[in-house]
Amino acid sequence: MHRPTSFSGALAALATAAAGALVAVAVSTGPAVAAPGGTGTGYLHTSGNQIVDSTGATVRLTGINWFGMETDNKTFHGLWSNNPWRGQLDTMARLGYNTLRVPYSNDALKPGATASGVNDFVNPDLVGLSPLQILDKVIDYAGSKGMRIILDRHRPTAAGQSPLWYTSTVSEATWINDWKMLAQRYAGNPTVIGADLHNEPHAEGTNPAATGACWGCGDTTRDWRLAAERAGNAILGVQPNWLIFVEGVSCPSGGLSNVWDGDTSNDEDCGWWGGNLSKAGQFPVRLNVANRLVYSPHEYATSVYRQSWFDAPDYPANMPAIWDKYWGYLYKQNIAPIMMGEFGSTLADPKDRVWLEKLMAYTGTGVTGMSFTYWSWNPNSGDTGGIALDDWTNINTTKQAILQPYLIAPTGGGTTTPPPDGPTDPPTGACTASYRQVNAWQGGFQGELTVKNTGSAAVNPWSVTWTWPSGVTLGSGWNATVSQSGTTVTAAAPGHAPSLSAGGSVTVGFTANGTASAPGTVKLNGASC
Repeated sequence: MHRPTSFSGALAALATAAAGALVAVAVSTGPAVAAPGGTGTGYLHTSGNQIVDSTGATVRLTGINWFGMETDNKTFHGLWSNNPWRGQLDTMARLGYNTLRVPYSNDALKPGATASGVNDFVNPDLVGLSPLQILDKVIDYAGSKGMRIILDRHRPTAAGQSPLWYTSTVSEATWINDWKMLAQRYAGNPTVIGADLHNEPHAEGTNPAATGACWGCGDTTRDWRLAAERAGNAILGVQPNWLIFVEGVSCPSGGLSNVWDGDTSNDEDCGWWGGNLSKAGQFPVRLNVANRLVYSPHEYATSVYRQSWFDAPDYPANMPAIWDKYWGYLYKQNIAPIMMGEFGSTLADPKDRVWLEKLMAYTGTGVTGMSFTYWSWNPNSGDTGGIALDDWTNINTTKQAILQPYLIAPTGGGTTTPPPDGPTDPPTGACTASYRQVNAWQGGFQGELTVKNTGSAAVNPWSVTWTWPSGVTLGSGWNATVSQSGTTVTAAAPGHAPSLSAGGSVTVGFTANGTASAPGTVKLNGASC
């Protein structure tokens, strides 16, 4: 759910590139195996109300949505900004988001689909790529940081959401076949853990002549539970290791929803679009592969719609019982895991801050709590705003502070800051360094530092340090885990590529705030370059 705000003219406002050819940063195209830690090892499955990894260890997905691939752009929003796509993922991981939910529309999967809204100065490696090829790169890099990916069929077309999983122009067969294609495309890559089958099935029409998505009504043209079984089993026939994420409906009968029209005279017990799983206990989703089902409700605050319960005399004490009724009972009765796929708010109403604090407490603490992906990273969500601010670089600290205690960072994406003096490894070999300023704008710049190991032996793990003048601060980095302490910047080897062979080189990319400045006193594991 979202209403993206306009970005008209955003590209025109970007700064021009500095002189010199742009160098595309190479990224591995092979499957990125998710690292152990916040998201576990190998493929995931379920056990009771928990998600567990291939070793049986409990995993809690604490993620975020990055939308855009479901819109006319057909790729991630914010690629038009001055923050490179890797830098945005670096920030998500550093903040503690270990999972990325990626909304898409079937339009983005069509042969010949083209991505738009990409800043070719900041993201030269994405120029000319199809939406799926850009998705490949995001999955590969996210996996290298230990993050997991959930794919979300958000819309049949870029035009908008639909109550049912099919429309007059996008059939159920197309929906299922596209899912099977994605399952085959990412087979063998445990970074991609599953399919959120269809976003926010919901009611339409007037009771009793219901025409929207129902749950357990038995009508194969409207019963979302039966459709989820058909699609889920088709996917598992291709990729039996995936989790199948099933959202709720709004009204179990598929009739008129009180969420949207404000008329309660003929309403049944309705909730948020995709948020009503009250009938899932009675009519569970039945999959052919055991331990693959995760229920995924959506939950929102007054910035989306002012539900009656927000004005109840006992608010917010009334909220846990409401959550219990619609979806929480599935977790509390050990029926299945919960992965709250969307929730969020602008926090403009004081009620919403209380709501978010109460909701996070309801999900539980530690690794055994309910999983979630916050809506959204994007600042241009008209319903909720984002964790990222309008520059796609700085963070909404108020929202982040509420979520932070519940986040479990992926391995490689944590917040540990290296000591000011740089790495403690003894000097190894020798090196040379070269620097290219890629871009500059008012208040910041982008650069690439290439370091070559000219020693006679490999450096493992490698770590590059440099200094900047006072006032220059790191914005983001990629091809390494980049952090800053004082005026010293450290680029530590990523977990998937810890060794720098003799004669080998690495290019560390970054954005920074302040006056454009070349790195000084560059060192490779303590050896001056």
